[in-house]
Amino acid sequence: MTHESTAVGLASAYSNPTTASGDWWRDAVIYQVYVRSFADSDGDGIGDLRGVRSRLPHLARLGVDAVWLTPFYVSPQADGGYDVADYRAVDPLFGDLADAEELVRAAHALGLRVIVDVVPNHTSERHPWFLAALAGEPGARERYLFRRGRGADGALPPNDWESIFGGPAWTRVADGDWYLHLFAPEQPDLDWTCPEVAAEFDSVLRFWLDLGVDGFRIDVAHGMVKAEGLPDIGRGAQATLIGSEPLPFFDQDGVHEIHRAWRRLLDSYEGARIGVAEAWAPTSERLALYVRPDELHQAFNFRFLTCPWAPDAIRTVIDESLSATTSVGAPTTWVLSNHDVVRHVTRYGDGPQGLSRARAAALLMLALPGSAYLYQGEELGLPEVLDLPPTTRQDPAFRRGRRGPSEPKARTETTPSPRPEAEPTPEAQPTTPPSPRPAPEANGPRPNPAIPEPEPAAAPGPRPAPEANGRALASAGRAPEPHPAPEVDTRRDGAPSWPEGGQAAGQAPGPRIAPEADSPSTATTGPLPGTAPEAEPAPWPHPTPEADGRALATAGRQPGAGPEATPGPRPAPEAHGQAPAATGPEAGLCLAEPELVPAAHLTPAYEPAARTEACATAPAPGTPLLSITVSTYPAPEGGLNTSPRPAAEAEGGHAAGRAPAPEARTPRPEVGVTGRGVDHPHAAPEADGQDGMRDGCRVPLPWEGGEPPYGFGAGGSWLPQPAGWAALSVAAQTGDPHSTLELYRAALELRRALPGLGAPEAGNPADPRGMHWEPAPDGVLLFTRPGFACTVNTRPEPVELPAPGRPVLSSAPVETDGRTVRLPADSCTWWVP
Repeated sequence: MTHESTAVGLASAYSNPTTASGDWWRDAVIYQVYVRSFADSDGDGIGDLRGVRSRLPHLARLGVDAVWLTPFYVSPQADGGYDVADYRAVDPLFGDLADAEELVRAAHALGLRVIVDVVPNHTSERHPWFLAALAGEPGARERYLFRRGRGADGALPPNDWESIFGGPAWTRVADGDWYLHLFAPEQPDLDWTCPEVAAEFDSVLRFWLDLGVDGFRIDVAHGMVKAEGLPDIGRGAQATLIGSEPLPFFDQDGVHEIHRAWRRLLDSYEGARIGVAEAWAPTSERLALYVRPDELHQAFNFRFLTCPWAPDAIRTVIDESLSATTSVGAPTTWVLSNHDVVRHVTRYGDGPQGLSRARAAALLMLALPGSAYLYQGEELGLPEVLDLPPTTRQDPAFRRGRRGPSEPKARTETTPSPRPEAEPTPEAQPTTPPSPRPAPEANGPRPNPAIPEPEPAAAPGPRPAPEANGRALASAGRAPEPHPAPEVDTRRDGAPSWPEGGQAAGQAPGPRIAPEADSPSTATTGPLPGTAPEAEPAPWPHPTPEADGRALATAGRQPGAGPEATPGPRPAPEAHGQAPAATGPEAGLCLAEPELVPAAHLTPAYEPAARTEACATAPAPGTPLLSITVSTYPAPEGGLNTSPRPAAEAEGGHAAGRAPAPEARTPRPEVGVTGRGVDHPHAAPEADGQDGMRDGCRVPLPWEGGEPPYGFGAGGSWLPQPAGWAALSVAAQTGDPHSTLELYRAALELRRALPGLGAPEAGNPADPRGMHWEPAPDGVLLFTRPGFACTVNTRPEPVELPAPGRPVLSSAPVETDGRTVRLPADSCTWWVP
């Protein structure tokens, strides 16, 4: 029979010991929200905090544990908010401080923790400190890296360092001094040898911890300390060396003392607050230094992200990553995409092949020991947008690549000089009536009333300024709140004090919240009669044949009940105005046992009236649940079913976020992480910085509807969305058992339910890595964990091998007779004994 991308979802409380002990971060699944592209509440075409808050039920229903928010602080937006002018205030573009507080409270009420970005390597050129430095205030330049130039008149930069975004890493000011900026000129680097800098960031961290956030993602955590004397590197194209070779401006030993101080600060707060390092290091061993017991809790594993779709490379990266972090007692993290890289659907080849590999890579990532990070939209199978009009692009590397040769520029003013606005292309126009504030039309930083303007006397020398975007300023009055925050009082540790009808501390978790009220589908939950409490997983057995003609309950589950996420159990659906779980015939199929079920029970002729009565009632706390949709095709006696899927299933394919039919695949070359290799007319030069391709992964999400902006907001979107994204929207994929969204939901539900998944038990000398490789054919990876096995076929054709158990989830249809399995090309399958 064929198992159609599906799961037997046993939703239960966390059984992993690390979660029970409060080390939630060891196996957490954390979802990155790029705020300006997630959801727009006020119709200006730009995502904001209220928009994020209104869509939190989607994340709770997806099954993630925490939300990481990209910067929403006051900023000129020269680099998407990573140029901060005020670390304690919300930019009016995204809301205000009250919106941030309400978002944190609402997230906690849904069982989601909140992690925010902190940017300690550099500030904005509009930060009061830098304005003071340009104005010549005594001691102000000690906070930054100002140096005299080389040569007789100091006309040459102090050294040969290059900006990550291209060009020199130094800009000269009016009095002849130069300042360091490893990124854009609008982002001057701080000097962390100045005690005032360390004290300021201690204060900033405490400000947001007191507000209730659960941790920080530390931007450029490897960059705050530079080598003594700022030595030359002696070669160009330095951005290409990051993460592979030692560099004097990154990964210096002095950064670890900063992180130790921050760990002591985080540990002084209740509620397991965490620090996550965005750190590029030349080896896994160097990266592991950031997560020693007295330093940060996690560090991004970019080697996994950059790994090609090749079995030997994948296995090597997994082994080296686990070995390095295990040596310091830390969990490994896994990530496939983020806001700085080409989406992995496109990196893996784009089209049907790229989607197949991306779905398989997601299941592989979620099966590995440790914590996983998801980037918004990957659960929808979104590809990179490669044909954005140049007038809409905002990546500073893209803009800087068009300013001519890289040479130092004298500065004559601190306010950017606006360029003539380009006429917007038709593709960039909003498709809905304009809001009171027009959507952005051109790229570049913007004026902001929350940022102090420089004094005229501080005017240093000229340099090309980024284009003005012509965007209207955020208005003081904001739209009425469409989704009121739950009435939840948050303690200092961020754990909610539940309202009446909620759940008190120490109680067994209840069912996951139901879907959003306007969602096209309905939650289906029910207890499993006759099931016993979970026992310790048995050692992985040799697979035994199953009876022919019997099929696992299959297909990506309907959205339904699931386990709870910390910091607290998720309240019942009614507590947050969500629709209760359906109890009528339309509620879907609910089976009595998480076992093999006769194929006759799974046919389309199934009558809803035959559904067991138990499925219509709320489960007792802690009861395992099953929520599935069925689509199976029994194999003929005596062999595997090698016929293609029915035509009705193959329809939609890649466009609908579904697993593509194998015969539809067309091999394509993989695309580089930053866009290299993309044959694109607007690709930025690769000379000495990034390619300027980061806008393509930041296109706003499609939520519902048949045309742009697909429910993102009422006033268009700051980057144009492709016309074909209607089939990729959350609404279109919800309830479709073959969709990528339902695959992710099923995987996260199983990850909670199966004791062998998540992080290995900390300090377990018998199994410190938490996984074991097993023999497998060429091109296939097979590993086991307690009570679990995972197969990955990286080959472009199916592979047959002995079945390692019973399939419970697959990224593509799996054909098995119980003894032998035919793994589809570019697929991943989860197995239980």
